[in-house]
Amino acid sequence: MILTALEFLGLIAFAASGALAAVRSRLDVFGVVVVGLTTALGGGVIRDVLLGITPPTTLRTWPYLAVCGGTALVVFVFHPQIAKLRRGVLLADALGLGVFATAGTTTALNAGATPYAACLIGMTTGIGGGAVRDLLLREIPLVLRKEIYAVAALAGAVLVVIGHSLRLPPGLVTVVAAAVVVGVRMLALWRRWNAPVAKGPETG
Repeated sequence: MILTALEFLGLIAFAASGALAAVRSRLDVFGVVVVGLTTALGGGVIRDVLLGITPPTTLRTWPYLAVCGGTALVVFVFHPQIAKLRRGVLLADALGLGVFATAGTTTALNAGATPYAACLIGMTTGIGGGAVRDLLLREIPLVLRKEIYAVAALAGAVLVVIGHSLRLPPGLVTVVAAAVVVGVRMLALWRRWNAPVAKGPETG
């Protein structure tokens, strides 16, 4: 139940961030909904394909599509008010990252994946939807830029694997690990922490 609640919370957060990015790119209502759905569901679809779960979980039941599509429509209608909540949007994106990275890792472990594979799948679940979103909007994916993003997701995935190996309560481990991801991501934004980039003359 905790995992399901967190997953839907993450879906809403990612759908909102994706829809808002689509609005800023001047897409029509259909485009906003598509980008919102892709951002929210993309990571989970990639996770299930890697684990051999077909059709993907989020495409088998209507609530996933309904929640994400509804969230995108709300953002389309009320985007002027939502855009003013910059910190709230960043927090929503961080929340989605934390929830999906940790829930994806848990799903991978439950499916019999090795700890190493589970960490990578969990990280991919967290960053996958956002990467596809950025590609659709013709932007360099956030995960490939200098901001601390994938590292935070990987940290949460590693915590879930450690908790699993120590046989700690799965729900508690997921919540704590997701909170760590959100904390690291928000702290990195606040302190302007970035991963190193190559220095030298520009090329091309």
